[in-house]
Amino acid sequence: MSAQCTDYLALSQKIERLLVRQNPRGMATLQPLLRPGYIMRAARLINQCRGNVLIGTGFPVLDTFETDGPVGAIALYQMLEALGATPIIVCGNPLYSALKQEYRCHQITVNQYHALSAIAEKALAELQPQLVICIERPGFNAQQRYFNMRGEDISARCASFDYFLNLATCPTIAIGDGGNEIGMGNLQQAVSQLNITPAVTECDELIVADVSNWAAWGIAAMLSALRGQDLLKHANPLAILQYLSSKGSVDGVTRLNTLTEDGLAHTEGLNLINDLRALTY
Repeated sequence: MSAQCTDYLALSQKIERLLVRQNPRGMATLQPLLRPGYIMRAARLINQCRGNVLIGTGFPVLDTFETDGPVGAIALYQMLEALGATPIIVCGNPLYSALKQEYRCHQITVNQYHALSAIAEKALAELQPQLVICIERPGFNAQQRYFNMRGEDISARCASFDYFLNLATCPTIAIGDGGNEIGMGNLQQAVSQLNITPAVTECDELIVADVSNWAAWGIAAMLSALRGQDLLKHANPLAILQYLSSKGSVDGVTRLNTLTEDGLAHTEGLNLINDLRALTY
């Protein structure tokens, strides 16, 4: 796609609508409430990074982690590395132990509510990120507790990433697909109308998608247009799912160790990638 003839805002809006076309959890009702061009603005923030970028992810399901979130985090990680940045995945166990051998990771732990702000402040000072990204990470509700899509309190198993966004001096991007994730505080009133315990933590740029992982492919499509190169050419969500499955991941909806995302076959993600490529190439 020629950069000279591209209407980036129009392209961004096409991608934004594409990411919520199935609307399993009401994100298509939230999407029009966001300022148009959020995919474009997020892609531009990522495109300018050459230093550390923190990627917070990992939603606890039973005694392990779900596939939605880590797939997108790894996709963003690989893309950031290719662009010359230094991505660092921030997560708690068991995801941290699953990823730390193959990826740069920073561990956050549970049950430290008295020190959450200090922990985040120390990490931010040490890591000096140029950007903080959050993809499918539980967000505090109004009582500073974490709830899953079933309305279950998962605070005892959930490390906190909220303060990494609250205290960051760099831009922040958050991605969610249900309303209980970090960043959804940007649309708190609207999210409160959904069948979910809403999160209140805010971000600079919120991205909504039918499956949070898919937002990573949307950002890659936008970056492809901005840079004039096909960053989705070698996208392989199945390979990432297979890797995570070998580490004990489960589908967040079915709670089974399958190569699926939120109950959807991996081919749904591939279909989206093909449609995104058709928009940009």
